[in-house]
Amino acid sequence: MGLGGGGGTDEATRALLGHALSLSGSEQPRVSIVPTAVGDDPVSTLRMYGRLHGRADVSHLPFFPWPPEDIRERALASDVIFVQGGNTANMLAIWRTHGFDRVLREAWEAGVVLCGWSAGMICWYEASVTDSFGSQLEGMRDGLGFLAGSACPHYDGEERRRPVYTKLVAEGFPAGVAADDGVGVVYRGTEIDEVVTVREGATAYRVGPDGETALAARLLV
Repeated sequence: MGLGGGGGTDEATRALLGHALSLSGSEQPRVSIVPTAVGDDPVSTLRMYGRLHGRADVSHLPFFPWPPEDIRERALASDVIFVQGGNTANMLAIWRTHGFDRVLREAWEAGVVLCGWSAGMICWYEASVTDSFGSQLEGMRDGLGFLAGSACPHYDGEERRRPVYTKLVAEGFPAGVAADDGVGVVYRGTEIDEVVTVREGATAYRVGPDGETALAARLLV
């Protein structure tokens, strides 16, 4: 489940996270938070613990100063792996250095729910729009490639996202999916199963060379 961004309020964000947890089918899922994109920032990680408190058995998978020896076992024992936002390019480089990209594919193939917002949304695709290289937005063709095409988060939350992404795709960048803040794009395998939202009017879009097409979204709150 790829999330374009948080829901704007704690209540809305918790509702969005609750839906992600429900995809595991467990009443008290085992959730592994992956905060690599924010450099394992403790404040951000603790905030996620707070959002999931009482709703899941929560732990996190750190990469600084190095990942735990049992990171594969911990990842595969998870019901849900949640990837936080931050610097996508740095995150992917660190994961590949330690072989975690292969662990994530193994977890995905084993049925673990993979989800996240911002960097945690776009990392699963072949390509994405990212601010990993500075304040400007750029197209990056270096994703994990579990999902075909490209992705763009924060579609209505950041002024430059929509024009940059649509221009890139019109000029030959891989077509793909964009998600507004507070929107979740749910996949079954490699196909979109449903779009959910916690913000009235917010949704996801298929973006191609000829423009964008809004997808129907189900309101959670």
